[in-house]
Amino acid sequence: MQRRTLMKAMMAFCVSPAFAHAAGERRDGPMIEVYKSETCGCCTQWIAHLQENGFKVKARNVPNTAAYRARFGIPAALGSCHTAAVSGYALEGHVPAAEIRRLLAEKPRAVGLAVPGMPLGSPGMEMPGRVADAYDVLLLRTDGRQEVYRRYGTQ
Repeated sequence: MQRRTLMKAMMAFCVSPAFAHAAGERRDGPMIEVYKSETCGCCTQWIAHLQENGFKVKARNVPNTAAYRARFGIPAALGSCHTAAVSGYALEGHVPAAEIRRLLAEKPRAVGLAVPGMPLGSPGMEMPGRVADAYDVLLLRTDGRQEVYRRYGTQ
């Protein structure tokens, strides 16, 4: 009987949030809902980047991400391979977790953030042995203006 009680206590510890945090698995950030193609590997890598940086992610495989871009107010010209939503903001493409955290902390009047295309070296697009592209994270204002939120690499 004591062995069974001990086993139950050990199981409870292993699944506790404190144990998950101690093991390096943080899930304290807000939920990001990602709309992606079922077969896209870089989308899966971007999701892993978000999770490694504390975000909870709900991935939805959809046949056409363009419909979600339009729904969330992302211009088609800024399209990438996945679209996401978090706390009332849209995210397009391989946006770094640090910029998402900054967006959520600053709470600007904006549609969201976009990294157009699929630049090498952006989260989910890392390729060992290849030189990373310079790229911009764009802040998409509610009035339609776009501004550089953060620049990565040299330009």
